[in-house]
Amino acid sequence: MVSVSFVVRSWDIFMSTGQVEEIKEKLDVVEYVGRFVALKKSGRNFKGLCPFHQEKSPSFVVSPDRQIWHCFGTCGVGGDVISFLMKWENLTFYEALRELAELVGVKLDDAPYDDALWQRKELLYSINNLALKYYSYLLHKTSFGKEAREYLVNRGTNEKIMKTFELGYAPASWDSLLKFLQKKGHTTENIIATGLAISGRGGSAYDRFRHRLMFPLKDAKGNVVGFSGRLLDSKKKEAKYVNTPETEIYHKRENLFGINLTKDEIRKAENVYVVEGEFDLITPYQHGISNVVAIKGAAFTDEQLAVLKRYTKRLTLALDMDEAGVEAMKRGIKSAEKQDFEIYVAQFTHGKDPDESVTLNAIQFKKDLKNAVPIYDFLIADIQRTYPEKNSFQKKKIGDDLMPFIRDITNPIVQSHYVKHIAGLLEVSESSVYRLMRSSGKQAFTKKKVVSSPESVYSRLELVQRFFLSYLLQQTDLGEEVHESCTVLSPEDFTIPSFAHVFEKYQDLVHKTSTFEYTSFARALPPETQSVADELFMFNAISPDGEKPDLLKSAYEIKMHHVQKEMDTLMQRENVEDEVKLSALSKEYTELRKKLKQSSLEKFTQS
Repeated sequence: MVSVSFVVRSWDIFMSTGQVEEIKEKLDVVEYVGRFVALKKSGRNFKGLCPFHQEKSPSFVVSPDRQIWHCFGTCGVGGDVISFLMKWENLTFYEALRELAELVGVKLDDAPYDDALWQRKELLYSINNLALKYYSYLLHKTSFGKEAREYLVNRGTNEKIMKTFELGYAPASWDSLLKFLQKKGHTTENIIATGLAISGRGGSAYDRFRHRLMFPLKDAKGNVVGFSGRLLDSKKKEAKYVNTPETEIYHKRENLFGINLTKDEIRKAENVYVVEGEFDLITPYQHGISNVVAIKGAAFTDEQLAVLKRYTKRLTLALDMDEAGVEAMKRGIKSAEKQDFEIYVAQFTHGKDPDESVTLNAIQFKKDLKNAVPIYDFLIADIQRTYPEKNSFQKKKIGDDLMPFIRDITNPIVQSHYVKHIAGLLEVSESSVYRLMRSSGKQAFTKKKVVSSPESVYSRLELVQRFFLSYLLQQTDLGEEVHESCTVLSPEDFTIPSFAHVFEKYQDLVHKTSTFEYTSFARALPPETQSVADELFMFNAISPDGEKPDLLKSAYEIKMHHVQKEMDTLMQRENVEDEVKLSALSKEYTELRKKLKQSSLEKFTQS
């Protein structure tokens, strides 16, 4: 598999502007990645939980020496600071480069970047932007938009807010937008690709949105990625909302309505109010509450949480207080907890949702937001209401319902606080709560899909080879243990050819010098070997507390496997001429086994 780092290096060569390296030199990969991932020092590297897949043991490693990162778990991907941003925000190379250039104050040359994916996205953005202007013009400047304007006014939406959110109107026509965009030079195929039009029979097409109030959907950078159209006549038997389908630029699971307008206030307030629909955001925004986003529905996704994590670690859920809203909160807890969010819940004194509540009593609504309670306090109170009787069976049900949430709290202080609280509530000992929590965990484990760790991704032999080479590459002083280990082995003892190439180059140096500097060593390697060496250099960080492997013991184990493999090959051939060689190999294997046992015994007696 070609690593992301190698792809990015090929871009460096292709563009030959020098600006890529200038941008990378002004960014420290540990500091930058550390904004999104909690990193802990491990030897010469840093490690943390991979942000691109779920895991319990850290397999994500960042190297300050090489200014790269790599996941040694399920993902198996890695690269530099640019490739991290590309994967984190699902950007093209040029989009990530442009964002980082702005961050470090580098003005990119107006050179033609041959990034076809970026050019494609820019084209679709431009079509959506034209549609936004078209819808906005019809709402504000024509008689066609009168009904939509009156609808907004009746809901208390003022002109300034209409323009801030760039609201619009889609006319009751089958192809007016389509014809407008075609006159602007866009093909039917590309218009369909944005989701603005639907393919009909015989190569024809028609507008997706008709006679609807239009809300443009933007990403955090302000690109128009799609639209949401609200029905104006509630009596019609049609869907209340019609949204852009999944496209090349619109991904529902990532989208947060209003994030382009509210991200700075979210960062400033160090808190985000999460609401369901567009008006649940627009109406509070009009009353001065601007650190808010809408998830457009009751479901909260991992991707939306990843976007919010760039701006805050505190979520205040201001969802509808109906059964669906409460269930949505419960579903969102596990994902938010895994990403280390502090989660609060706001409960409204008036109204069923933020739009209604702020309209009825804006002062009380703002108080309700300030009085938000931690999510686990809300859950305990909600479950208590479900089982109001205080007998043993009701207490059992309360405990059973709470345990899946309390068990998954990652912070031990927070978890201990709620264990104590629940013990007092149920009038039992804390140890009883812990036993119930462990029992709940065992049941959940049988149902859960196993998340792969490095130990399950790699075989025992590959793990030994990886840790052995990783430790070698991290040495600066090449002492007796390193020299002796390199004497035991030869390149052909490694089962993976790229590992053999790295060891061969390393072995050449060991016999010539007493010191080692990895960065210089890596630069002298060909690109394809360099990427493998970089991965090996970081691999040792995922061992518990950067634990040092026994080099000689590992060397004997690697050698024994190679000798055993040669013996197996010779025995299968049953050739008399191979008997002498087989005998020699057998003696070598016996000797290695003795040395391996002796090495283990010495380590045991020393400890």
